[in-house]
Amino acid sequence: MAQGDLTRIASNITGLNALNALKAVNKQLGIHQLRLSTGKRINEAADDPAGLTIATKLNYKSRGLGVALDNIGDAKNLLGVAEGSLMKINDILLLIRDKAEQAANDTLGAEERDAIKSQIEQLLHEVDAIVQETEWNKRNLIDGTAGTLKFQTGFQSTATTTVSLSSGFDSADLTLNTVDVSDNTKATAYMQSVDWAIGQVNIQLKDIGAVVSRLTFKEENLIVAKTNTEAAYNRIMNADIAAEQLEAMKYQILQQTATAMLAQANVAPQAVLGLFR
Repeated sequence: MAQGDLTRIASNITGLNALNALKAVNKQLGIHQLRLSTGKRINEAADDPAGLTIATKLNYKSRGLGVALDNIGDAKNLLGVAEGSLMKINDILLLIRDKAEQAANDTLGAEERDAIKSQIEQLLHEVDAIVQETEWNKRNLIDGTAGTLKFQTGFQSTATTTVSLSSGFDSADLTLNTVDVSDNTKATAYMQSVDWAIGQVNIQLKDIGAVVSRLTFKEENLIVAKTNTEAAYNRIMNADIAAEQLEAMKYQILQQTATAMLAQANVAPQAVLGLFR
């Protein structure tokens, strides 16, 4: 730093030094005040180029993890719709089996068996109605047309989870649409068909349950990953408000002292005028 010479009044070196110090203090004070105003440690690339690069990568990873979590939630809801309908169909099939078993008993006459047949047919109509009403975003889930669904369940483009909904569960798909319980033999055969249909429904329920369980574990893992990613981003990108406030107070005091010294530096050369008295 240049040394001032009070006998040379054409230039006020001491004043310039004080002014430069004041400008430096003002600059630092402005930086900390900006951080306090925005809450961010990095407000432009020049503040920390390397940190900004790292923080940007962490930010888009965190956003991607957030979207993946939303996707998992949607996927579980979709599968929940399919599962709920299949559970109801399973309940109906159990009731149909009870009726077929009842019809297999020769204590019943033709009229009683006709009544059972009529009830079974009505129950199958309800099965068909459930199948047609089970949809998600206008895509039917359990009529066999959904095929294999792929869910984007991770930040990476390859992080996907699939589930097959290729099987149909209406009365025709379950081979139950032709109802004949008119005698013991036919009622017993129909019972066996119902047993097979219940098995098919349970297979699909098992598959859905396995995928939902997998999605739950993946969801828990992504929550931890997102939290840690957010924490890393926060440490780099966001300001420590307590520390910034302390720094701002320090530079406010320095600003006052630098201003006072600049005032003194401007007055000091006037002492040379005493030589002309």
